[in-house]
Amino acid sequence: MPDASLFIIEPDFSGHRWRYVEWSLQAYAEAGRHCVVVTDAANLGHPLAQALQSGRHPGCTLLALPLPDDAGRGAGRIDYVRYWRIFRRLYRQACAAHRAGLVLVPYADYFLWVLPLLGSPFGATPWLGITMRAGFHHHRMGVRAPRQPLVNAVKTLLFHGALRTPGLKTLLSIDPTLPAWHGDRGGAALTYLADPSPDPGSDMTPATRAAARARLGLAPDSGPVLLVYGAITARKGIRELVSALATHRAAPRLLVAGTQDDEIRAWLPAACASLSPPPLVLDRYITEAEEADLFSACDAVWLGYQGHYGMSGVLVQAYRFGKPVLATADGLIGWFCGGRDLGPVMDNLSPAAIHRALDEFMLPPSSSPRPAGTGSQAHLLARHTVAEFKLTLRRAAA
Repeated sequence: MPDASLFIIEPDFSGHRWRYVEWSLQAYAEAGRHCVVVTDAANLGHPLAQALQSGRHPGCTLLALPLPDDAGRGAGRIDYVRYWRIFRRLYRQACAAHRAGLVLVPYADYFLWVLPLLGSPFGATPWLGITMRAGFHHHRMGVRAPRQPLVNAVKTLLFHGALRTPGLKTLLSIDPTLPAWHGDRGGAALTYLADPSPDPGSDMTPATRAAARARLGLAPDSGPVLLVYGAITARKGIRELVSALATHRAAPRLLVAGTQDDEIRAWLPAACASLSPPPLVLDRYITEAEEADLFSACDAVWLGYQGHYGMSGVLVQAYRFGKPVLATADGLIGWFCGGRDLGPVMDNLSPAAIHRALDEFMLPPSSSPRPAGTGSQAHLLARHTVAEFKLTLRRAAA
């Protein structure tokens, strides 16, 4: 009988999630494990799905399945329950074709809070999960976030219960304050997983500023450039940024790169019409090579997010490329940037606060990357590599 496979179950390939799938399958395939990537059939056109289908990931199999139509009935109107049902169904369908030895859930927040009530969606099969949005403990760890005493108390109890779910082998957190808060309270292992930035030597190798700007169609001497990168939604604080740029005395050029949601796509062109210099907007999927050019070409990176209290992969990328950030004081972004050695930190997104941050970073452009931060929590960012990510995943599965 062939060795049991490692299932990686992720129905959504949007945003950063597909990268977690890719890095995870690489981690285990490199260790000799056969990986089965289980996802929604709607993702068959995604570059990762196409790479799996074409055999560019040896030792890995793609299983693209339709999501169940009935997962949202009854209690499934609660998203956590609906996703628990979706994962159970995907797992059972995958088991009809492959024997499961271990399951990895790259985004366990889908159903984390109902585990104490429903148990594991994977039966007796051991599994690993990654949590990215557990913030109930932040106020106890010096992270600026909304105070929700009742909600946080309930989530604390549910979290402790989740860690005691039979079958859960290890829960990995991209928030370093969560394992520190939890300590040795029992249950499954809780481990810090550094949110990675692609390692040097890949398509993410930094280019010279002039070469990167030329490939993007920017003049080498076009002045300072401020990058807004990733999934472009209102939570990026882009509305507030554009408004502040429109009234700034010497605004940098805005570079917006990444797939926009419908709301921003409808709003952005008219909002940017009055900006000078005119922004460069790339509303599409960004390849790793293009991403390297974006971070090489810019002078600073916008992290003035609102309503976002978790980790930011864009922060890690800015650190890797030696670019300062204009950051919110909220959440883990503020926690990492609190010493201001990574760039200006804004207590709010008022025009005055954004103008102060812009003035602070508007220095004469340099052809070489600015030095990365050395104080505050910035030293932790040095661990945020794909190599470290893979090593942590392999240890968790051992």
